[in-house]
Amino acid sequence: MGFLFDGLDAEAYDRTYDDRQLVRRIIGYFQPEAPRMLIVGFATLMDALARAVVPILISRGVDDIGRTQDDALIVAYGAIIAALGASAWLFNLIRRSLTAEAVGNVVLRLREDAFDAVMKRDLSFYDQFPSGKIVSRVTSDTQAFSDVVTLTIELIGQLLLVAVLLVYLFFVDAVLTLVVLIMVPLIVGVSLAFRKIARFTVQHSRRVRAEVSALVQETISGISVAKTFRQERAIYADFLKLNRRAFWINLRTGFVFSGIFPLLALIVAFAMAAVVYFGGLRVQLGALSIGDWYLFAQGVALIWFPLTSIASFWSQFQLGLAASERVFALIDSEPRVVQRDNRALPNLRGEIEFRNVSFGYSDRERVLENFSLHIRAGERVALVGHTGAGKSSIAKLIARFYEFQAGALTIDGVDIRALDLSAYRARLGVVPQTPFLFDGTVRENIRYGKPGASDAEVERAARQIGNGDWLKSLSDGLDTEVGERGGNLSMGQRQLVALARVMLQNPAIFILDEATASVDPLTEALIQEGLDALMRDRTSIIIAHRLNTVRHADRIIVLRKGQIIEQGTHDQLLARGGHYAELYNTYFRHQSLEYIEAARKADAAPAA
Repeated sequence: MGFLFDGLDAEAYDRTYDDRQLVRRIIGYFQPEAPRMLIVGFATLMDALARAVVPILISRGVDDIGRTQDDALIVAYGAIIAALGASAWLFNLIRRSLTAEAVGNVVLRLREDAFDAVMKRDLSFYDQFPSGKIVSRVTSDTQAFSDVVTLTIELIGQLLLVAVLLVYLFFVDAVLTLVVLIMVPLIVGVSLAFRKIARFTVQHSRRVRAEVSALVQETISGISVAKTFRQERAIYADFLKLNRRAFWINLRTGFVFSGIFPLLALIVAFAMAAVVYFGGLRVQLGALSIGDWYLFAQGVALIWFPLTSIASFWSQFQLGLAASERVFALIDSEPRVVQRDNRALPNLRGEIEFRNVSFGYSDRERVLENFSLHIRAGERVALVGHTGAGKSSIAKLIARFYEFQAGALTIDGVDIRALDLSAYRARLGVVPQTPFLFDGTVRENIRYGKPGASDAEVERAARQIGNGDWLKSLSDGLDTEVGERGGNLSMGQRQLVALARVMLQNPAIFILDEATASVDPLTEALIQEGLDALMRDRTSIIIAHRLNTVRHADRIIVLRKGQIIEQGTHDQLLARGGHYAELYNTYFRHQSLEYIEAARKADAAPAA
């Protein structure tokens, strides 16, 4: 059944940690919880002692009551055992409560570190790895880690009980204690030999779970597309295939773990039989009392249960280690965008220069090769060219979303790799082709660009776009709920919100990525009014398929396969009759007023 694991290989950023490394790192997360864990340790010890004394007292009571037949002695033993039970309950309550608090705090920090790593990863990371799998590491893997820590503390308590009983039994009868102990290495050895296959199956079980999460998340995100193209059945078929695969992998994991217990139960049965037989012989010889024989019989059950639980614990422990390994791999993943310094530019002017920059999204393909471009501070530059020419790549490099492989990119003469990215991006405004809005109100989404902005500042930014006329189309104005991903708004309204968000940010460098490509002419006019205000006295990089956003640029850069083939103003490039003129006649000319007027006159002319 090896085919079940095909395609469930580790991610490229996964690492292999040995158990010692993982345990040491987990202990590091528990260091702030040391005082609480000391109390947990004390409570665990007292709980184990109280529970261990109960069978010892019962064995003593069997002998004493058998000799004296004293009712008062029975009551006394009962009262003491009840008190010990109450003490064990109290210490167990303390242990469990403080353990839950400590583990909760550790998981909180671990999940915060994992989410912080998610926030710090550059966009190339999300191009390569499905978001559903990343979500699985931050949520379900951290939860699995918390479960195993709780189980570990449970097992420690049980092993303390075993240790107390074994010490007492050794003083009662060393020979019979050795009979009990002779099976310990066999049980522990079988359990530990189980470790490697447990780790392997658990890792693949968690990977296929991440695959299912990724498919479900992708399906829900693209459900409108699926319904538009009537692909529900095909998607459901893909899910059934993956879900059945997950079923068989989890079933195999269950078989692996369940197969160990019958073997361990058989070993325990032989151990119990040996204790009963040899203990009975020693009772006949007078070397052991009936009560002590009973204690050994009870002790076997109390001792072997924790030892056989090692197999169950080990499966859970391996689950926790596999989960923590996946979380730590996410935290430790190497970013591709690496800053060499942390310089701030308090007075960012917006001068941008590419010097022989080479860039590709993968090692197999280069989008830009020895690319050079100088953009003056405050200049309005339009990038045009066919799909794949490198327009969006240039914008993403300016935003420092990706790492380039060669050359230099400077902002105001400073290498972009030496900038304080947080401060730099605070002065960088980007309006993408498909804007993303967070669930909440229009006001909250506009304020996203400047969290500390007042309501008056938000409203002022919104009214700078088309004099605020677009707000009238919103049911509750700025307090209109946008819905998940802005689903309650039209595409044009989302663009206007995104534009107002950047307007509030007041950036020094503005990037417009085909933001008017999918809107109606009226909304485009509103956006254009906002753009004129936004691009005034700012360095602006415009990627557009609309004539209005191109023709007013100070300079138009024409790209083909990552190279600049023409540059100049709209009129200059048209006069040359080159590639831009070809693009204009093919894509832009029908948007011009001259073309529209000529078409209107042609339609109005009488037929010959």
